[in-house]
This record gives sequence, C-alpha cells and structure tokens, in this order.
Amino acid sequence: MTQEERQLPGPPGRGPSDAVRRSRREAAEIRAAVRAAPRRTVVTESLVCALAAAFGLIPLLLIPPDRPVLAVLEALWAALLVAARRGRPVAAVLGAFPLLMGANVWVLAVVPLIVLSATRRIAPPRRAWRIVGVACAALGGLTVAAGLFRWETLPMKLAENAVSAVLLLLLPALAGTMLGRRRPLVDLLRERNAYLEQTRTLTAAAARLEERTRIAREMHDLLGHRLSLISVHAGALELAAARQAPPLAGQVELLRTTAGTAMEELREILGVLRHADLSDETGGDRGTYDDITALVTQSRQTGGDSVELVWSVPDTVEVGARVRQAIHRVVREGLTNVLKHASGAPTLVEVKGTDTGIEVYVTNGAPRVPGDSQGGTSSGLAGLQERISLLGGTFGAGALPDGGFRVTAWLPSQPSHATNGPVPTPSEAGAHTGAEALPPAPRAPSGDGDIWRPGSNPPLSAQTLTWPRVLGAGCTAVLVVLPTAGFLIVLLVMAALG
Repeated sequence: MTQEERQLPGPPGRGPSDAVRRSRREAAEIRAAVRAAPRRTVVTESLVCALAAAFGLIPLLLIPPDRPVLAVLEALWAALLVAARRGRPVAAVLGAFPLLMGANVWVLAVVPLIVLSATRRIAPPRRAWRIVGVACAALGGLTVAAGLFRWETLPMKLAENAVSAVLLLLLPALAGTMLGRRRPLVDLLRERNAYLEQTRTLTAAAARLEERTRIAREMHDLLGHRLSLISVHAGALELAAARQAPPLAGQVELLRTTAGTAMEELREILGVLRHADLSDETGGDRGTYDDITALVTQSRQTGGDSVELVWSVPDTVEVGARVRQAIHRVVREGLTNVLKHASGAPTLVEVKGTDTGIEVYVTNGAPRVPGDSQGGTSSGLAGLQERISLLGGTFGAGALPDGGFRVTAWLPSQPSHATNGPVPTPSEAGAHTGAEALPPAPRAPSGDGDIWRPGSNPPLSAQTLTWPRVLGAGCTAVLVVLPTAGFLIVLLVMAALG
C-alpha cells in the first residue's frame, strides 16, 4: 500500500471519530429539545420515567430474579425508552422488543405503553407498521438464535413470544395508529369550524355595515334637510331680531349656533354609520376644559343662570379621546335633563381627576316650580350607561333627598384596547365590525394533547353520535388494548405468585 493510499480518508460515517461526533450531536439535540420544552412537560416526563423505573426495580426487592443484574439493566432500559418515545419514536419501538425476552417480567407492563405512544407519533401509519414488523421479525430471529442449543424448548419459546408480540406489540401499535390517525382529522375539523366561524362573523359584519349605510342615508335625507332649514331660518331670524328686537338677539344667535352644532354632530354620526370606524381624532376637541365651559355657558344662556363649573383635572393627566367624548356626553346629558325637568334650579358641574380615572358629577337642586317637567323616556341616561360601561367605567343617576337629581360617572383615563375602536352596541360588543379580514386559524404543532384555537368552538352536546365519531374518540383503540391489559394482569399475577 502506497503512502497516498494510506492517507486517503475512509468511507464517511464508519470511523470511530465520526461515531463520536454523531453521539455528541445527538446529545446536543436532546439537550436543546429539553430546554425548548415547557417546564410542565419536562417535569411530567421525568415523573413518568421515574415511575417506569420504579415499577421495574421495586418488585425485584420482593421477588429476587435469577439474573438480578440483567433485570436491573432491563428496568433502566425501559425507563430510557419511555423518555425516547416522544423525540425518537422509531428507536423506541425497535428498542422495546428485546424486553419481551428478558429476565424482568415487570417491565412488560411498560412495553405496550411505549409502543402505543411511539406509533402514535410515527407518520404515515404504514411506516409505523413497517417498524413494528421489523421489531417482530427481530424478536423471532432472536428467539431462534437463543434456542439453537435447546431445540426441545424452541417451539414453546416461539409460541410464547408470538403471543407476546401480538398482545404487547401488534395490538398497542394498532391502537397507536388509530389515535395518530385521529389527530389530523380533529385538526381538519377544527380548521373547518374556525373557517365557518370567520365566514359567519364577516357575513354578519357586512350585514351590519349595509344596515348602517341604509340608516345613514335615511338620517341624511330627513334630519339633514330639517336641520338645514332650521339653520337657514335661524340665520334670517337673527338678522331680523338684530334690527327689531335687540334683547332677543342673543337667544336667536344661540339657536343658530345650536343648529350648526347639531349639523356637525349629525355628520360625525353619519361617518360612523357609513364607515363603521371612528378614529381617535374624532371629537378630539371635546371633553376639554374649554368644551365643558362652552356647554355650561350655553346652559346659562338658555335659562340656567345658576350653573357652576368646578374643573380639577390636572394638565398632566392624559385622557383618551373616547373618554373625553364620554365626559362631554355626560355633562351635556346632565345639563339637558336639568333644562327639561328642573329649569332654573341651581346646578353644579364637577369634573375631577383622580389617581384611577376621571369623575364627573352633574348635580341640580329641586326645581323652582314643582311638577314643571317636560317629561322624557330616560333613553339618554340608558345610552350613557351603555357607553361608559363599554369604556370600562361606572355610571349612576338618581334623585336626591332634597328633591334634586344627580348624574355621576367614573371613567378610566385610557380605555382598554378592546374599546379603542368605535363604541359598539350590546349586540356588537362581542363581534368585530368592519371589513377587516380575520387571521387564519393556526395549525396544531406536533405534540401531545389537543390545542385550542381562536375562532373554534367545542362540539355541541346535542350533536348526533355516529360511528365515525365513536372511532375518532378512541373507543376502538381502548377496546383493542383490553386484551393487552388482561394478558399483563395474568402475567404479573403469575410472576408474583411464582
């Protein structure tokens, strides 16, 4: 052999150094998988391995076997296979068949659990059956090799190991492949259910948007026309009052400005109805000190001369646009109720900033003329309560012992993320409005257990129980394992009594 031939590298993967490298790489992958696994999974798997080892070792103290060292090694090997069944299911199945011929009969109770759990993770099912077939063939070859020097016991050993292979390998493999075939079907059903839920949600959102648009058209055609006429006539009346009745000029000007404000608010509402969206800038000039002062000033001009304002919100407090708009609505509704039910009564408007949020109070005394009320339906107070509750605040309104009335509200400085969008109605509070597409339902990662997905619902209890559902629920897998359980019980009882 020449010097060049001696220096040529050998075939890849056959040298001792390459085997050492593969071992180190395998150990590194195992450590990485353990670190990436959830802590609960690591603890559970550690307990399962410890129980498997204890089940194979503790009986040896009570019933000493003929070959104790081999029995202990078999128990430790079974615990190692339990740990490997998740990450290396093929190796776990192939490593389980030697336990059927071992000296430790107690580890046989662990073998079907290893095979069932491992074959459940091998896909496709035909690959799992090939692995189990190889394990059964290896078991037969090992039985024949062990009985070469004892031909008289070979047929009995072959029969015993054949029964063990059927009950401890084939039946658990059948149950495992059934359970493994059930998982993708469940995932598919959940994905279809999530798709149907998203379709239903988007269809409902489209229907709501269409209804909003129809209502907006009706409001624009009817209310917009009437308010425009009021604004035009109020402007003409203001010019006439300035020449013929100067004392009434202020009241007429208030009428004209109120009609203009109503038109602006109507445009905002129409924008909300048409687009199902309300940006944070809408109404950004409301709920401020100047805005509340303007409301109080308007109330004084319309007959509430004794309306006072106490504002104690620090400038450093950041108040969201939704909260400012709610403050404006509370004060406006409170002053409107005073004008309708207790005109001329002393009224105090308080807006306070606290560590937890904003407090709003509108308190009026007893009406000057008892019974002088224009009536009402309390729909404004109900709307306020709904709006404030959706923002995460609290609302209250009620009569006082002295005959007055108080409207109170507490609002967080910043509403929650779920309420930063348009304020929905109760029927829309749990549904996404608008035409934004919902995210697709994620697929289940490989692992144990069923993963819950957003947008999927559990099956209804009233659904019809069919054979496919029975098979998918694992009932057949349980029936398949029953002979294995009976065989193990008989085998372990005989070992304990013997």
